[in-house]
Amino acid sequence: MSEWSQTWNWIDGNWIEGNAPIMGTRTHAAWLGSSVFDGARAFEGVTPDLDLHCQRLNDSAVALGLNPVMKAGEMMELTQDGLSRFAPDTPVYVKPMYWAEGDGIGTIAGDASSTRFALCLFEAALAPKDAAITLTLSPFRRPTLETMPVNAKAGCLYPNNARAIVEAKSRGFDNAIVLDMLGNVAELTTANVFMVKDGAVHTPAWNGTFLNGITRQRIIKLLRDAGTEVYERTLGYGDFLDADEIFSTGNYNKVVPVKRIEDRELQPGPVAQRARDLYWEFAHG
Repeated sequence: MSEWSQTWNWIDGNWIEGNAPIMGTRTHAAWLGSSVFDGARAFEGVTPDLDLHCQRLNDSAVALGLNPVMKAGEMMELTQDGLSRFAPDTPVYVKPMYWAEGDGIGTIAGDASSTRFALCLFEAALAPKDAAITLTLSPFRRPTLETMPVNAKAGCLYPNNARAIVEAKSRGFDNAIVLDMLGNVAELTTANVFMVKDGAVHTPAWNGTFLNGITRQRIIKLLRDAGTEVYERTLGYGDFLDADEIFSTGNYNKVVPVKRIEDRELQPGPVAQRARDLYWEFAHG
């Protein structure tokens, strides 16, 4: 049983503390997975790109056939209200979500008119500045739009990533590179991935099989604006095995370098550090 960190939820017009029960046994999302969510961050008094995360939630809802009943600006106002319930500078994960309450067509689809909204804020520490991870190659792959709703940040996509990270950890690694169905590098199980070779940064071109992360997009822009060459292109696993640096980007821990891939040791490098520094400057700017 998890020991829940400090948590506040807004649902049906009220703030509720703790792990609030919000679904019943007949709730469509509870048994057929009709849910979408997004994740933003509040830390050190800032909420970088909160507007983009809230808008992406609404885009995900439409992609999954749900009705986005809240405007992005309303979610942002609720977030600021909720954050006032935490001590100043508490690192908080911001998780707005939609789900279908009732059954729709043939019961397999959720009823869009029954869409519900909740906002969950919970205390969650960021990775320390000196954090670094180890990587391996996952035997599992990312689906395509023909097989899964990869154009949404949908809960039903995450069991695939979960089995990938569980398998990697069973072999002593922190995370895993996941390929797409064509055998090209897509992402990590929990974040987007970048590599550095001869001073230039390379990251998989977004092809619709993985989440085009908001932090990913922000890091690409920040590095380019700072004069670093960044290429979005097709990459194979061999490219990462031969990289000078590897680092991940994601909302939960922002920028984290890789210290080992398979049995090859790596040093957290200057480009990853530069990316992290640029992000912090942007966030506080």
